[in-house]
Amino acid sequence: MSMIGIVLATVIVGGTGLFIGIFLGLADKKFAVEVDEKEEAILGVLPGNNCGGCGYPGCSGLAAAIAAGEAPVNACPVGGAPVGAKVAEIMGQEATEQVHEVAYVKCAGTCDKAKTDYEYQGVSDCIMINMMQNGGPKTCNYGCIGEGTCVKACPFDAIHIVDGVAVVDKEKCKACGKCIAVCPRHLIELIPYEQKHMVQCSSQDKGKDVMAACAVGCIGCRMCAKVCPAEAITVENNIAHIDSTKCVNCGACAEKCPKKIIRIQ
Repeated sequence: MSMIGIVLATVIVGGTGLFIGIFLGLADKKFAVEVDEKEEAILGVLPGNNCGGCGYPGCSGLAAAIAAGEAPVNACPVGGAPVGAKVAEIMGQEATEQVHEVAYVKCAGTCDKAKTDYEYQGVSDCIMINMMQNGGPKTCNYGCIGEGTCVKACPFDAIHIVDGVAVVDKEKCKACGKCIAVCPRHLIELIPYEQKHMVQCSSQDKGKDVMAACAVGCIGCRMCAKVCPAEAITVENNIAHIDSTKCVNCGACAEKCPKKIIRIQ
């Protein structure tokens, strides 16, 4: 190749590279996405679990929603009040009071208390078993199936199967709601961390049928409601319910309950 050819090839390659470089530089400025500094700052203080408990697709989704004013500053259930306070500071707002909540399983039908209709051996999945004959082997169609679908869903190792029933570790629970979403019988709900008394049953059967299925089921006798000084207990669909906003944790209901199904947490 002649010297002129070499020089010409060098000029063409160099010119092409220069053109591409200038084009990419201009395109970068033209199509650059502006970063919201508040959004970035909020994302920096969020826990980063990406559990979805806030209702948004991960921590980045929540950060964007808060920065846009579409979500409250205390929307992260995992971070709780401390994170809420930091986010509020970034947004230039006052931190609102946030109730520390934990998940609670409304069933006490352990292996020695709950009766069974048949033996089951197969895949450990509550959702699948709930669709089987009579809703699974346990006689009670409202109780915990105990196959650990909630355990698998929990990203914080805060729930385990103990003697056939799911049990939540209050100290580990972050109230993300993952266990609530997967429970096919809707046995799990969020309650205030400070709540001491809760009804550990979900059966809506009449008393006679409850006693035939479980030794510790609520029979809807209303004794707890009658002795509650704060009128915090109601009985609907044969099951007692304690309103945590009214309960004063006096313990009168637990003492009076004939089935001892109101437990002190």
